[in-house]
Amino acid sequence: MKILISLLILSTILAGCIQKEIVDDVNLETGAAYDYTDGKIRGTALVPVYLSDKTVENKTFSSSSNLSRDFLRDVQRQSSDPLVSGSLKVVLFGERLAKEKGILDLIDSFQRDPSIGARLYLAVTEGDSKAVINGSYGERGNAIYLSNLIRHNMDSKDVPKTDLQRFLFDFNQKGKTPYLPRIKKLNKKAVEISGLSFFRYGHVVDTIPPDKMFYFKLLVDKYSKGTLKVNLGKDAAAIESIRSNYKMNLVSRKPLKVNIRIKVKAILNEYSGIRVTPKKLKVIEKKLEEEIEVECLKLTKRFQSKNIDPVGFGHFIKSKTRKFNYSKWEADYRYLKMNVQADVTITESGVID
Repeated sequence: MKILISLLILSTILAGCIQKEIVDDVNLETGAAYDYTDGKIRGTALVPVYLSDKTVENKTFSSSSNLSRDFLRDVQRQSSDPLVSGSLKVVLFGERLAKEKGILDLIDSFQRDPSIGARLYLAVTEGDSKAVINGSYGERGNAIYLSNLIRHNMDSKDVPKTDLQRFLFDFNQKGKTPYLPRIKKLNKKAVEISGLSFFRYGHVVDTIPPDKMFYFKLLVDKYSKGTLKVNLGKDAAAIESIRSNYKMNLVSRKPLKVNIRIKVKAILNEYSGIRVTPKKLKVIEKKLEEEIEVECLKLTKRFQSKNIDPVGFGHFIKSKTRKFNYSKWEADYRYLKMNVQADVTITESGVID
């Protein structure tokens, strides 16, 4: 009984030490944008203001500093209520910051903040990120819109899954390069995902366009949904409901050679020709297999030339090698031989004549 009473007293004391934050009495930061300008990091905090007509006003606070950790402290002086980051959903990094200054210091500050979730979405912007976050993208606020845009394209389209947790995991793995989606502002009310950026030591060193993201996702992620258009001379086929998985095999060590097997199951949703016969289905499958093999191999060679490894060949070979020497691997990576084998099966195609 005495132990129970002591525990109750202790919990009461500890509860009194916790800082209480009432939602109506604080400004919830739901989005943030960081740029590099005039030799300083400029941070912009996005706070949704809920109006009486149930719409959301996107309010921002900006501050510049030599230290990224000073940002939240500085913008507090502009806010009438305490600014808290516990509801942060998306963080954008300006193009110049990501290339010249790097984002590691900012990433480090996020992972050290216990109020910020590991599922935080990150993205690089074309141009300044402040211009992107200052738009007006829907009735629920910019942070909700941008985070939904990223999540939707990861779940149903060509963007491979990534967030704060995955970025840190890839960065801390020897033999794996992290990547983030790239966002472009089209106008005040519209944005789009315009590619995928790859990092080396926190700096963007390469970016692939949207039409290459499908093939990259096949190499690093599993499709549960997706679409692809296949050109067949004068005709074309629309492939939907793509499901995929991939598997690596270490074929040889001298020379180092890795085989990547990609399996794809899909539905033929539309065909511009007169009719779809079983023979035509085989032609479509073969064409898609050839495109996947060629494009995926081009990507892996491109990454070699940039000295980045977003596919994770180094991490894979490390898992197969005792006393893995990472320094030796960095020298060997440029000579790695890669082979891609695609196996495409179209499971449904409507009416076949």
